[in-house]
Amino acid sequence: MSGDSTEKVELVWRGDERFDAVTPSGMQVAIDGTRETGTSPIQALAVALASCMGTDVVDILKKGREDLTGCRIRVEGDRRETPPRRYTAIRLWIELTGWSLSRAKAERAVQLSRDTYCSVWRSMAQDIDLSIQLELREPLLAEGEPG
Repeated sequence: MSGDSTEKVELVWRGDERFDAVTPSGMQVAIDGTRETGTSPIQALAVALASCMGTDVVDILKKGREDLTGCRIRVEGDRRETPPRRYTAIRLWIELTGWSLSRAKAERAVQLSRDTYCSVWRSMAQDIDLSIQLELREPLLAEGEPG
């Protein structure tokens, strides 16, 4: 298809349920179905979703000239009890830290990520219940820093 791009990752089996995922640039991620030496495949999917949305939100807010100093995302997912044990619901908590952040701009950034930009979310089954809570915080002043 014209206009589409191809993403490439190679997985190398390391025994048991362990793989090393290697990108074309040589970056490695340990994947382990037993969760002993790396993230499990389903955890990797949660990480991919949270980081994709986080990247979008940070990028949108920075382009909107928001004084963002931090972003923390927590993700939880409910899975089916029987195979395939896919996600049925995912909850994200996005905590943004910065000076005088606009709640309207932050909420718009989250909505744009969910509805338009997050390729991971758009690649997942759209019957998954996705809920996102957004919290804005002012940065903590360091001792001796003027307030």
